[in-house]
Amino acid sequence: MKLQWKTLALAAALTVPGLAAQADPIVIKFSHVVAADTPKGKAAEYFKKLAEERLKGRVKIEIYPNSQLFKDKEELEALQLGSVQMLAPSLAKFGPLGVKEFEVFDLPFLFDNYQELHKVTYGAIGQGMLQKLESKGITGLAFWDNGFKQMSANKPLHTVADYKGLKMRIQASKVLDAQMRALGSNPQVMAFSEVYQALQTGVVDGTENPMSNFYTQKMHEVQKHVTLTNHGYLGYAVIVNKKFWDGLPEDVRAALTQSMFNATQYANTIAQKENEEALAKVKASGKTVVYEPTVAERNEMKKALVKVHDQMDDRVGLELVKKIYKETGFDPAKL
Repeated sequence: MKLQWKTLALAAALTVPGLAAQADPIVIKFSHVVAADTPKGKAAEYFKKLAEERLKGRVKIEIYPNSQLFKDKEELEALQLGSVQMLAPSLAKFGPLGVKEFEVFDLPFLFDNYQELHKVTYGAIGQGMLQKLESKGITGLAFWDNGFKQMSANKPLHTVADYKGLKMRIQASKVLDAQMRALGSNPQVMAFSEVYQALQTGVVDGTENPMSNFYTQKMHEVQKHVTLTNHGYLGYAVIVNKKFWDGLPEDVRAALTQSMFNATQYANTIAQKENEEALAKVKASGKTVVYEPTVAERNEMKKALVKVHDQMDDRVGLELVKKIYKETGFDPAKL
């Protein structure tokens, strides 16, 4: 009888306005590996702001930038184990996880501009790819842009021949490995947090990055040359632990979904602007020579690298590549 009265008393207390809100908030740890003042870092903070405002104390989102919690190779396993609830890893990270289709985004010169890119990431192709993560215990929420990548080294990079023999840092991606080998370089897989020191000490000669990453990680201090190749895309998938996500109250999940939609619009709006500003800052620093390839030099590089598409068909899926070609209007035969 006493137990029954306690149960009734608890139920009555939860119906009193304000008492239910006193429960501990749901904590969402959002970990990422780049600086807080990058497009991804700012978008994560914007998502936090929107979600906490809408949910009025029911959710607390903790942002951990710059690999404070986990490095590149650790974060996906940490998410699957529930040690962290939300990540925004670069798309290349999903290949080693077993979802090789995501490496299609690593194909060089697949997209010429953001308009072509967004036809894929905002459309049915992108949503279908996010759904493939479900079998890994992961729910995909959105694609966030960082930007198009530029090549850097301690020597001028004007022609394909200039890349020969260079040790170039890459993410763990078979496509990126093939890309660097097509240029005659030696690819070196390395965690993002270790790149600055590796460049500084000569462990690697160069790397590829959008300018926002290049500047915020101070790579311009240890790279004498950067070439505006725009050869590849670096983007992220915002993901959550599926068990955690499915276990959220429906109204909380709905508010988080809407906040993520708004944060995605924000992220992809500022990405291009942030990269343009970072480029201007690199130029102003005077520490790195910025070079823009001629049309002939860019076409030479494009012809050398588009061959990687054929090499990687079996890995990323020929049908997926064909779907993207159709969506964007890309025709490698016209090069």
